[in-house]
Amino acid sequence: FFRRHPRCTMMRLSRAVLSQAIRLQLQADFKLHVPEMMPTFTGPNDYTECTKEQLMAFHKEMVRIRRMETKASQMYTQKKIRGFCHLYIGQEAICVGAESSLTFKDAIITAYRDHAWHLTRGGTVTEVIGEMQGKYSGCSKGKGGSMHMYKAENNFWGGNGIVGAQCPIGAGIAFAQAYEDPEKPTGVSLALYGDGAANQGQLYEAMNMAALWKCPAIFICENNKFAMGTSLQRGSAQQVYYKRADYIPGLWIDGMDVLAVREGMRYAKEWCMAGNGPICVEMCTYRYMGHSMSDPGTSYRTRDDVQKVKEERDCITKFTARLIAEGIATEAELKAIEKATNKEVDAEIAAVEQHEPTPFSEIGADIFDVPIPVRSCDHTIVYNN
Repeated sequence: FFRRHPRCTMMRLSRAVLSQAIRLQLQADFKLHVPEMMPTFTGPNDYTECTKEQLMAFHKEMVRIRRMETKASQMYTQKKIRGFCHLYIGQEAICVGAESSLTFKDAIITAYRDHAWHLTRGGTVTEVIGEMQGKYSGCSKGKGGSMHMYKAENNFWGGNGIVGAQCPIGAGIAFAQAYEDPEKPTGVSLALYGDGAANQGQLYEAMNMAALWKCPAIFICENNKFAMGTSLQRGSAQQVYYKRADYIPGLWIDGMDVLAVREGMRYAKEWCMAGNGPICVEMCTYRYMGHSMSDPGTSYRTRDDVQKVKEERDCITKFTARLIAEGIATEAELKAIEKATNKEVDAEIAAVEQHEPTPFSEIGADIFDVPIPVRSCDHTIVYNN
């Protein structure tokens, strides 16, 4: 049969190659904080295993996120997006690498730099851009905007605008996951915050409760160095964030290396799922843009500083070079994928721009019972009456 159908043979061989696990030595080291009473916290492996199919998917997803965020930046300057807008450009390896070790049974809650996380939780470019443009097709019906994206069916709980306030909620989600059996939780809860929020008191209250009740919470500091515009050297007396919670084990990960993030998150989840309680993770990363679109990002660092990180540490460039060096893909193949992915994102955004804005009838939906009086400056109307 295979001699008569050589194309079928090649297709089967191709599928086998795609699904065969490849062991890759990590190029980044981990750092550990091991509390005295937790000697079994030994840390991740110095390698990770992926199939070629997974590796190519990591590359495509990081490219997709960057293209979407770059287009969002352009649309903001064109006033097609208004209000707050915090972009994830430079940090793509964190969400892509972390998600590769999670399932949708695991929960994620983050701050307002949430567009990329919505995508990796199974969302679409349409849902993200539609939300930012105030379209009814947005993930929150155009009423939440950039900072408030949710996908409850996939355990993504936002998108939260108050600095650090998502961390106690993340601890509460973890409490629920372990409520029936703390030694066998149903999943883990990732509570992500920035280096600026790392000085918030409510974070440490949440960590204390999670440790007391052995909640499967993974507290992740996305350390992009400059908080809302203040360097960590000027804003934090202690800048080793993974060691901040003395009684909780800590793990430092190179957040610009998608494979290191994947392996680090695999170990963090394994630790929590074994009933050991929470873990504190620091992802060392860098944002290329300002804190938000209203911040040019040049008053506390130079353009040369940003360019140096792009040249030496960029997560997509590094991963592309690794795939080529390992013989997993050619430069031509990766460029073709990037070109096709950018085209897909552009087409999806162009379609969103034609969508209808959120209608007035939605102004109180999901908030109030109706009918309800709505008072304006010149008269009072009754909403939805």
